[in-house]
Amino acid sequence: MSKKNKNTEDVKDQVEEVLDTPVENTEKEEKEEVDVETKLKEELEKEKDKFLRLFAEFENYKKRTSKERLELFKTASQDVIQSMLPVLDDFDRASKEIEKSEDKDLIKGVELIHNKLKETLKGKGLVEVEVAAGDAFNADDHEAITQIPAPTEDLKGKIVDVIEKGYKLGDKVIRFPKVVTGQ
Repeated sequence: MSKKNKNTEDVKDQVEEVLDTPVENTEKEEKEEVDVETKLKEELEKEKDKFLRLFAEFENYKKRTSKERLELFKTASQDVIQSMLPVLDDFDRASKEIEKSEDKDLIKGVELIHNKLKETLKGKGLVEVEVAAGDAFNADDHEAITQIPAPTEDLKGKIVDVIEKGYKLGDKVIRFPKVVTGQ
């Protein structure tokens, strides 16, 4: 072989080596880049999922606390109003007795005070539970004090008399009506 041929072959070998090496390295680098990219995408998806879950949990927390706060405001005065119910009952009984009086000014004055008390409590959310004699008795809505023989056949299992009025504060019953039922 001539020197020229040998040099040419050496150069070819060198060129092949140079060309082969970057091609192989490039493939490896591309595989590594794809693997790194895939890993980063997976991590990003995990972080997005964590963020969405945390955001949803926070939204639920906000809803729950605002609902609890509203409920607290509605029933915050429950103790005060419950302690006022006996006063309201006494006023009702006094009104019935004063109506028997001849003094019209006394009756009018007591009615004004009674109505003012009722309206004030109504403004705070107090609502009277409507119950009348002859209504069907329901153990979930009424408190039976006693049972008496029904005066008529149609009052059996029904309310005969209302002993004490019941009241609601908002949607919550704070005192059930006390009734007498017919047997």
